[in-house]
Amino acid sequence: MNSTDKLADTDVAAGERLYTLGGRTYTAAQYERLARENKAAAGPLLITVGAAVVFAAIVALVFGLSDWRLEGNWLLVAGIVMAIVPAAIWLVAFYTQDRLEPEPKTYVLGVFLLGAVLAVGIGQPLIRNFFSVQNWTGNNLLIDLLAAILIVGFVQEFLKYAAVRYTVFFSNEFDERVDGIIYGAAAGLGYATLLNMQYIVGNNGVDLAVGVMRVVTSALAQASFAGITGYFIGVAKFERKGPFWLPLGVTIAAILNGVVSFLLGQVTRLGGLSFNPWYALVVAAVVAGATFLVLFGIIRRLNAATLAAARA
Repeated sequence: MNSTDKLADTDVAAGERLYTLGGRTYTAAQYERLARENKAAAGPLLITVGAAVVFAAIVALVFGLSDWRLEGNWLLVAGIVMAIVPAAIWLVAFYTQDRLEPEPKTYVLGVFLLGAVLAVGIGQPLIRNFFSVQNWTGNNLLIDLLAAILIVGFVQEFLKYAAVRYTVFFSNEFDERVDGIIYGAAAGLGYATLLNMQYIVGNNGVDLAVGVMRVVTSALAQASFAGITGYFIGVAKFERKGPFWLPLGVTIAAILNGVVSFLLGQVTRLGGLSFNPWYALVVAAVVAGATFLVLFGIIRRLNAATLAAARA
């Protein structure tokens, strides 16, 4: 029996009312904490979406419209810093707003770093070396879409799922359904940061006006996909959902990962054959913003229903 199948490590007072949610039993205090509205949860992620887009636009305009150019090691260093910025924006926003409803900062940072480690240690080797998708995709749209879902999507989303499910999931600090989204997004941002670092270092630096679009697009997309899996994990922590609930969450995230990534590659060529990363940035921002708004809206409704049941 694990920590999700029993009451927290507290004694139940004689005659204390117990509550049942999704087949699991809680004390009144645990039930109230589970259903409370975490007002600090949505803010940092939504701030990150907007601030990252603004950052990308400023960098693209500065380096795209001016004659200012970096070369050599300076270009590489600038690219690495640029790859870190989306995650840094989120961490600053999270640490600032987290004073309202504190989460263990070491846990959040640990999940972020684990997402990056899994990307470099397992994810990219599987995708690039074992499956070698770069060698047999690019000539057929259907094959490209299937590879994006069945290989890239499932590998990436399972690893982000694993970063949460097999670590903080068992902690007593994971005490709200919304925590799943927070930790999922942290794993996604860690994964994206590693991908962006590899992209920049592998090319010995990139054109900053174009590279910033890819960096921000990747960060927003990876965080939002992992947020979906995080929602399923958060619900499973406190309700019995059966053996197919978590696989369903990973599958939905993987499908969206593959479809959106495939479409992002296509929309960059809208209006002609010329490459235009602005389209991908807009799509990624809309997808990320809409995803987080929907997920937090669902969580808020679940919490309201839980509180109503407790007060009945």
